[in-house]
Amino acid sequence: MIVIKTPSEFQKWREKQSDKTIGFVPTMGYLHDGHLSLIKQAKTDNDRVVASIFVNPLQFGAGEDFTTYPRDLLRDRELAKEAGVDVLFLPDKKDMYPSPMASLIRITQGIDTLCGKNRPGHFDGVATVVMKLFQIVQPNSAYFGLKDAQQVAVIERMVKDYFVPIEIVRVPTVREADGLAKSSRNVHLTDAERRQASAIYRTLSEIKEHVMSGKETIMNLELAGKKKVEEETKSSVDYFTIRHFPSLDPVEQINEAKESELIIACAVAFSEVRLIDNIIFKL
Repeated sequence: MIVIKTPSEFQKWREKQSDKTIGFVPTMGYLHDGHLSLIKQAKTDNDRVVASIFVNPLQFGAGEDFTTYPRDLLRDRELAKEAGVDVLFLPDKKDMYPSPMASLIRITQGIDTLCGKNRPGHFDGVATVVMKLFQIVQPNSAYFGLKDAQQVAVIERMVKDYFVPIEIVRVPTVREADGLAKSSRNVHLTDAERRQASAIYRTLSEIKEHVMSGKETIMNLELAGKKKVEEETKSSVDYFTIRHFPSLDPVEQINEAKESELIIACAVAFSEVRLIDNIIFKL
């Protein structure tokens, strides 16, 4: 595995790969099985796999966990190497943002719900850094986990809007044995919270079955899901919502959503960490 730290050095490597397909896995590090599933899929589809690790300050708001976001670069390097990454790109902040940004990508659709509603500017920061990484890496395809489904929707739309010649590949969420979505932030759960957190996926699954049956209104199911997660996790639910995917438009009537793709998504604030999860399915 080659480790490259600057955009200019990476671009020199990229120029030599003109006859190879490149699969790209952008991450913020503290790799887990979810990240490794992205790498595995990228290896299956491409001649070369590039992974990046960069904790992007632009997507963290005031009071969010930028400084406490888990980091372990030595461990990440070993995991990336074992997973078969060909190039690990490790830019520094000064490399990604050598001067104050004169322009930013501004996301205007699909951010009035889910995480975008209470994190103003978050997806502008995500889209901006992803576009910068795309320009440096110039991959044929890029791999994103569906645990952060809103991010996937935003990136897919950005690529379409800007005619970026990169295929965005959705990869299913990887879960623990009890259903909890794997996340770098799970390390911040207390032992009691970790046990309670399994209720998130369990509730999402139960509400999905109710949606499929069509016997309850969307509003009642959202309220029931929120109440159940709060009771079983002893935590605060930021949102529990049912939307069309990937547009994230509201679902008015279940019987009008036949043959369409839906997402049930929630965010739960524990004592030291906020977790997100979702289920995406077709009626």
